[in-house]
Amino acid sequence: MPPTAHSTGCRAQRNRLTALTLATVALLSGAAASASDSQQLIALINQYRESPQTCVGQLTEVAGPLVPDARLARVQLASSVQLQDALQRVGYQAATVKVITLSGPGSVDAAIEALKQRYCASLLDVQYAEVGVQRTANTWQVILARSLLPSGLPDWQAAGQELLQLVNAARAKPQRCNRQAMSPVGPLRWSEPLGHIALAHSRDMAVHNYFSHRAKDGSLAGTRAMLLGYDWQLIGENIGAGQGTAKHTVAGWLASPTYCFNLMNPDFTEMGGAYALNPQSDAAIYWTLLLGTPQ
Repeated sequence: MPPTAHSTGCRAQRNRLTALTLATVALLSGAAASASDSQQLIALINQYRESPQTCVGQLTEVAGPLVPDARLARVQLASSVQLQDALQRVGYQAATVKVITLSGPGSVDAAIEALKQRYCASLLDVQYAEVGVQRTANTWQVILARSLLPSGLPDWQAAGQELLQLVNAARAKPQRCNRQAMSPVGPLRWSEPLGHIALAHSRDMAVHNYFSHRAKDGSLAGTRAMLLGYDWQLIGENIGAGQGTAKHTVAGWLASPTYCFNLMNPDFTEMGGAYALNPQSDAAIYWTLLLGTPQ
């Protein structure tokens, strides 16, 4: 059957205990398998978002990585439960949200193919920043969402220093990027020039409402860095959209195969990062991280 989809007395006691134990083991094994499937599906969704795709006959731009959100993975929907009520029960305040339900796919690979065929526009939409996945037998629930921005955001310099701490904390631990084990690497130092270059690109994306490594003037990170006086021998760029905190932004980069490799690259020695806001834009907030090694 093809997948279907829609959006919105002593021995007796010992035997009984054994049965209960076996049932518990089975439940735990099922939960572990479901969690693993969810993680794999999120990784495939992020991989799909990382490169231009053809969707409904049109070539799309890249989209930022989605942060796995445990709250969205706990949302229980039923015909008698309103979506906003279900989100409130798990403590998630959504600025925008999309629920996808698939029935039929028996594997992660089948699920991602069904999602790409039926919901490519939603999967590639830059306005979504977080994701939660549930699997029950062959029914999959995927929730794409963006939470309301927190009040009292720090200025970009303070956010940049928080990015630095979070990136160095990630580099200090083993990571898994696209199923490849990455060893811990040394910390990065803050670069003021890279911070200002990152700020300029974040502001450009926010003001002109786009999400891309290529700026509106056609320049890429290496060119922008050289034009602003940063003489580099190695440079890399991570961008993000929709995440309201530095912590969530770094979590999204770690969930992204390509951006995770950038974060864990031992050849980079310094970084700068910044965000910019535009509440009228699709994603409301845009982040840029530049990693470099100067000449």
